[in-house]
Amino acid sequence: MQVCSAPANVKLCSRFHGLLATAEWKIQMIDHKIRVLLVDDHSIVRNGVRRMLETAGEIDVTGEAATAQDAMLLVREQDFDVALVDIQLPDKTGLQLLKLMRAEKPKLAVLMLSMHSVEAYALRAIKHGAAGYLTKDISAATLVTAVRKVASGGKHVSPELAEKLVNAIGRGDGAPHEALSDRELEVLKLLASGERIVRIAEILHLSPSTVTTYRARILEKTGMDSNAKLARYAIENGLLT
Repeated sequence: MQVCSAPANVKLCSRFHGLLATAEWKIQMIDHKIRVLLVDDHSIVRNGVRRMLETAGEIDVTGEAATAQDAMLLVREQDFDVALVDIQLPDKTGLQLLKLMRAEKPKLAVLMLSMHSVEAYALRAIKHGAAGYLTKDISAATLVTAVRKVASGGKHVSPELAEKLVNAIGRGDGAPHEALSDRELEVLKLLASGERIVRIAEILHLSPSTVTTYRARILEKTGMDSNAKLARYAIENGLLT
């Protein structure tokens, strides 16, 4: 006899199946450690992050990569629950890698890591499907909490950054810098910080001529005609920390 077919039992059975699904989900969550992929071109950063994560017994760093290309090879070959991705990589921006990861493994939770708490980067990351955005000066406890949260399907940003994101969304998408590509935004920030073309090329692993081309595009898209004006614009729009 189908007990759940009785009208009086439909609500009770529905609740039971909901509890069962929740129990099965919890079993899946504790069936294995949270598998983490670290993507950063600095081994010292990867080592530090790994040590912080290892303070939590249920988190296991099962893959590391220094480039976007190597990261994608690992994503295709292995299963990860969470990927920690630096916003700035030698061969691609972290945001470009985020898009590739999301296309390859839609269920992979990607946490962006950056030296900058600038909302322009964070907002783009969230729009591209990131599960969260962290700065590299966070504590081990905060990092572990963030990994646990996104592994279970949640999102994580700091309260301070959350407020900045709300303000950025409130301003709308009409600001000139919204028209810039992810790489152009990086170059803009460095130019506005006073870095020279050659130094920017070194930081972003690009040729000076490529950086010069990016600068020309930035000036055209923003309607500026000098680095000084770019710097003023960046400050006024909260693009610098």
